[in-house]
Amino acid sequence: MNKQQLAAKIWASANEMRSKIEASEYKDYILGFIFYKFLSEKEESWLHGQGFEDADMASVTEADPDIVGFVRPNLGYFIAYEHLYSTWLAKGSDFDVSDVTDALSAFSRLVDPHHRHVFDRIFETLETGLSKLGDTSGARTKAISGLLHLIKDIPMDGRQGYDVLGYIYEYLISSFAANAGKKAGEFYTPHEVSLLISEIVAYHLRDRHEIKIYDPTSGSGSLLINIGQAVARQMGSEGRIKYYAQELKENTYNLTRMNLVMRGIDPANIVTRNGDTLADDWPWFEEGHPETYEPLFVDAVVSNPPYSQRWDAPDAPDPRFDDYGIAPKSKADYAFLLHDLYHLQPDGIMCIVLPHGVLFRGGEEGQIRRNLVESDKIDAIIGLPANIFFGTGIPTIVMVLRKTRKRDDILIIDASKGYVKEGKNNKLRASDIRRIVDAYEARGDQDRYCRVVRKDDVRANDYNLNIPRYVDSSERTCGWDIYATMYGGIPTSEVDALKHYWRALPGLREELFEQVNPASMRLASEDIESTVRKSKAVGAWREEFAGRFADFEPWLYEELVDEPSLVVRSSEEAQLSSELFSRLEGIDLIDRYDAYQALDDEWQQIAIDLEVLQTEGFDAVRRVDPRMVLKKQRGKDVEVQDGWVGHVLPFALVQRELLAEEAAEVDAMESRLPAVASEIAEILEGLTDEEKSDAGDAVNESGDAFVASKLKGMAKTLRAEMGDEARSADSLPNRLDAAARFYDEERDLKRRLKEAKSALDGKSKKTIEELGDDQARLLLSAKWIDPLVRRIETMPDTVIGSLIDDIRALADKYATTYADIDERIRESEHELISMLEQLTGNEFDMAGIRELATLLGGDAR
Repeated sequence: MNKQQLAAKIWASANEMRSKIEASEYKDYILGFIFYKFLSEKEESWLHGQGFEDADMASVTEADPDIVGFVRPNLGYFIAYEHLYSTWLAKGSDFDVSDVTDALSAFSRLVDPHHRHVFDRIFETLETGLSKLGDTSGARTKAISGLLHLIKDIPMDGRQGYDVLGYIYEYLISSFAANAGKKAGEFYTPHEVSLLISEIVAYHLRDRHEIKIYDPTSGSGSLLINIGQAVARQMGSEGRIKYYAQELKENTYNLTRMNLVMRGIDPANIVTRNGDTLADDWPWFEEGHPETYEPLFVDAVVSNPPYSQRWDAPDAPDPRFDDYGIAPKSKADYAFLLHDLYHLQPDGIMCIVLPHGVLFRGGEEGQIRRNLVESDKIDAIIGLPANIFFGTGIPTIVMVLRKTRKRDDILIIDASKGYVKEGKNNKLRASDIRRIVDAYEARGDQDRYCRVVRKDDVRANDYNLNIPRYVDSSERTCGWDIYATMYGGIPTSEVDALKHYWRALPGLREELFEQVNPASMRLASEDIESTVRKSKAVGAWREEFAGRFADFEPWLYEELVDEPSLVVRSSEEAQLSSELFSRLEGIDLIDRYDAYQALDDEWQQIAIDLEVLQTEGFDAVRRVDPRMVLKKQRGKDVEVQDGWVGHVLPFALVQRELLAEEAAEVDAMESRLPAVASEIAEILEGLTDEEKSDAGDAVNESGDAFVASKLKGMAKTLRAEMGDEARSADSLPNRLDAAARFYDEERDLKRRLKEAKSALDGKSKKTIEELGDDQARLLLSAKWIDPLVRRIETMPDTVIGSLIDDIRALADKYATTYADIDERIRESEHELISMLEQLTGNEFDMAGIRELATLLGGDAR
């Protein structure tokens, strides 16, 4: 299975296993064991690379100082054979919780002194928390054994490398955060926000040869890692990046270190610290070694600190805050910001996630904000959607600052409207991130999205940086035109408001509308859709679009399918998007970010398949796997095989492309089944209560279903009783016989359908296993390329459909004038008066009727 499927399976199993343990605690155990597995298999792989055979592994013991001295300096740690993860699994029923406690104790003792900052006490949380996995030694052994088998399928064979492990690790962290609220969410920055920040930082650092990056509130380390990966893509190397991280909570600090190590980062490039960032700034020297004095100034600082928490402001002068001011004790937001800014190199960049309130709150924060603006430190402010962080729904921002800038303006981006709803949270889509990054890099004004704000404008607003003061992203709606409401027609101003259509489709406005007077227009034809679709301008626009993408499909085939092993997954999507944007250049009305989202949606599946093909070889397209399903056996859910599934190529795809005739037969039978059921229901509904009673036990007691086994017998009995009367086509016996025939057909259909499906699945399996390379590539093209090409091709249809809807809405808006409404009211009043005149009653009734008629303008005598 691919890494997504594996991670999802582990998460589902973990949820089932954790019982009453809080997710925020349980993650420490499962992630700790994953990390231990990683270190064990890394050591085994390294030893095999040094010439060790499987038979030699038993000699890897702590009792041999030579082997310890050989392994430890190279890896930074040493794990004896008896403590390896694979040894634990091999013990089977002989495994005991003491194997884990002994191993963790030995690991701490045998960490290499030069790598102590990376590995020292890294399993502390796991070691001290094992007791929570059970009340007895036996219970703990059983729970741990379950965990070990749960994660045993995570691969580490050199082909997948660190990315698979890192992905699963981050998947689990995000899943625990999403399902445990603030307790687990406070240390995790959603992946999409990390990607956004990483793209901004990587763009700034794109020309550097070596860089240092720092996260002072590192949490799980995911933000720092994403920054490093994005920068590495720009630099073309991961080995020239040094990672600095600081985290207050020890168990979360351990997550940072584990995550960094598991992503394959050289321990020599990892510098971490467990401490309070604000109260105890980055250490100037290693404890006991003042000669190592070295201030920390880095190329990039990224952070997602806890929002608006209390802190103890320093009593003595602090260089971090000297030039700007001290944040209030009740809210440490600006204290974290100034800490980050202080540690920047002069040409560095920082991104910090903060609550929206830092933009407009007064007091000490207002003064700090003023000083930051006047010293030109704020480069950009990006407003994010509400409810995108686990555990809080408040609106947040990303503030980008630089120590040295040649500009005195601030780019303000309101990205709060761009997201998709996912469960309880909102989520930035790939297109939302791309739009933000493009706006940051272009640094220009975009209506209702972003604006470059001059310092004088900020001064005029008393240094209030609240985004709506500068960017109005609210939905704009047209009011009602008084003239058109009174006299009819369509306001010229509202037709003009659709100028983006008229600019892209010259002449269409004149084909659709006639000018009545300077203020009003009318439709030239009632058939709006026909006018639009037959327009020469629309046709030319469509032809231009089609021409741009005429060779897009063969280009994609050559890029992706022709030789999948050569596709560089880390950079391919960027190359595809560049090609897509190039083809869309100058095509008005098509939102290139909608096109990019289509590309990204399809790329997610393509990337998964490419990973499989590149790690398992092209023959993976010819593999089929058992389809495993959960079935109840003796009251328990048991995983059993139920047929087969394609490893890469779905059976449905193969059936559609290569087995269409057989698939059509199955589809026809599946379509016929509900039709047969409908015929039976129609017969039953046509029976009266008396006929249902006459049908006896052929209809159930509640009268809402036939008893299929009794239909023929009852029909025969009724036919004998009714004589000639039963010959009528609509007689009860004939209707019961008809129902019986439909039941027979249904039973036969289900049998044949089951046989046909089984035969089709068998043929699909054989077809996949016997595919030639050319056939396989055509199927990959159908899976990867066809859906993307179809989505791109339908984009003009979506635009034209929206245009037609907009014009119809405009026409409908003013289709009824005030005069029409007034006339209808008068007609209704006259009708009511006429009805009142026909009423009779006593003198008091008639007096009331006369008064009502008078109010309506009539006279009822």
